[in-house]
Amino acid sequence: MMRRAPVGYGLLAALALLAAPLAHAIAPTRMPTPELQARYERLIHNFRCMQCQDESLANSPVSLAADMRRQIRQMLLAGDSDAQIRHFFVSRYGYFILFKPPFVLKTAWLWLAPGVLLVTGAVSAAWVIRRRAALVTNDDNDEGEALDEGLERPGKQR
Repeated sequence: MMRRAPVGYGLLAALALLAAPLAHAIAPTRMPTPELQARYERLIHNFRCMQCQDESLANSPVSLAADMRRQIRQMLLAGDSDAQIRHFFVSRYGYFILFKPPFVLKTAWLWLAPGVLLVTGAVSAAWVIRRRAALVTNDDNDEGEALDEGLERPGKQR
């Protein structure tokens, strides 16, 4: 077992202290009341970051997400309702900004595409399986007939 020198531990500790401010990349926002704080948290977790696209505004470290969080905070402090804030962001970025878009004509493909793709895949798989099964059945019948007549199939040698 190798022992590390005490200098190595000191350097590791210094590195950890220097990197600590980077670990808290997203500044927490505190609202004046617990109700506003709960609404703020709910909203930033329900909106998608337009740059990252797989993260919510709450988890995204990019500047666009910070601007969007700041906008939500200002709108909440101005007295806007959650529906008004949602409408503002949807009118600006489209339904893609929402992690759970509503079922409307514009988003119907989002909701229906998985089912359509699943049915299409199942029908395609059934069609391929039936065709292959028919080929195997026909191949077995051809070999049986060839053996019964004492003839060889073309391309095959005994």
